[in-house]
Amino acid sequence: MPPAPEMGMEDHASRNLILFDQTKRELFTLSNGYKSWHRKLRNSWKVAQSKDDITEEKLKEARLFIIAAPREKFTTFEFENLKRYIESGGSLLVLLGEGGEGSFNTNINFLLEDFGIMVNNDAVVRSVYYKYFHPKEALVSNGVLNRAISRAAGKYVPGLEDETNKDSGINQIAQALQFVYPYGATLNVAKPSTSVLSTGSACIPVNRPVLAMYKSKHFGGKLAVLGSAHMFQDQYIDKEENTKVMDVLVKWLTTDDIELNAIDAEDPEISDYNMLPHTEKLSARLKSCLQEGDDIPTDFTLLFDQQLFKMGNSILPKVLKAFEDTNVKHEPLTLIPPNFETPLPSLQPAVFPPEFQDLPGPSLDLFDLDECFSSEKVRLAQITNKCNDDDLEYYVRECGDILGISPKLPKEERDAKHILEHVLFQVVEFKKAIMDHES
Repeated sequence: MPPAPEMGMEDHASRNLILFDQTKRELFTLSNGYKSWHRKLRNSWKVAQSKDDITEEKLKEARLFIIAAPREKFTTFEFENLKRYIESGGSLLVLLGEGGEGSFNTNINFLLEDFGIMVNNDAVVRSVYYKYFHPKEALVSNGVLNRAISRAAGKYVPGLEDETNKDSGINQIAQALQFVYPYGATLNVAKPSTSVLSTGSACIPVNRPVLAMYKSKHFGGKLAVLGSAHMFQDQYIDKEENTKVMDVLVKWLTTDDIELNAIDAEDPEISDYNMLPHTEKLSARLKSCLQEGDDIPTDFTLLFDQQLFKMGNSILPKVLKAFEDTNVKHEPLTLIPPNFETPLPSLQPAVFPPEFQDLPGPSLDLFDLDECFSSEKVRLAQITNKCNDDDLEYYVRECGDILGISPKLPKEERDAKHILEHVLFQVVEFKKAIMDHES
């Protein structure tokens, strides 16, 4: 998407408004959950809420646009406006929570994936108890991935200016900045975005990104994604050093005073994402413990313990004496002859091995073979039948992918307008070639 010429970095820098979106039933508002954050921002900025649709005119008014835990889905038109806003010099902050899109019923990842960021459908849990009772109130003490964050927060450790001593330097700096990460999710971050905060070594998942940043190369537009909307809530914003994290984040989004460390941004200290089993569900599927014992005898009938439910008269003297002790008259029992309507089968000992419950098999992806191997004409017919007049933008983009036009265009120019422009250019060239041949 090319930057709009009428919206430059200087135009956005002159704005003094921070706008909170309220069109998607956000989990927190300035009057409910973000009162303390509102009070802190109000000292330097004009803060307001937006209850109208996300349009270019509304975004032009804001220096910083904040989407805090949306619980409804965005439209393609709104996503396009947000992309143009970022690429033309605006700043966007997105906050979500544990469970990611699945818990919040939103599609914000559709926008973030264009910038190399995705919020996972998981939760951050502290593996060792310290200070906070709930495991999801994760206290992170060594989660800074970029030393510029600690320096901007006033936590920079002197004597570590040498960039060659990266490993020892970043570890000492990271331990100087602690923050609480409550009820949050992890992120997947790829270029051109950069990971700046992680879960640290005491939380699960270990050393996974929780804050990512992106800066546009055109007009300096910026995007920041934080996996916990609760981090700046009234209950947690004054805990540990969350306020300093908030100040650094807002300062990076609204000014050019903070430059991320290039070495740390190129190779952040993060670990691979490993899936953990669902302990709660596994606890309900108990299996008996098989232990080594004596050799199995040749006669399998010796394996049955007949002492548990045996038939005998060994306790008959005790029963007769109980009648005397309780002064109850002892009368012999009369036999009631049984009447079997259906003969019972002969009983046989169950010598087959027991069947234990196993974990369900892995879920396999299903592939539509028709979609994978259909010709271009068939795929064009399918997409034509599926779309209507309201899906014109989506229809043109899908046709461009099917015909192989989109891969020929730059990534930022793969919208319907540029696809149609490319087709028209090819038609004109074809007409010119015919005319030249006839002449």
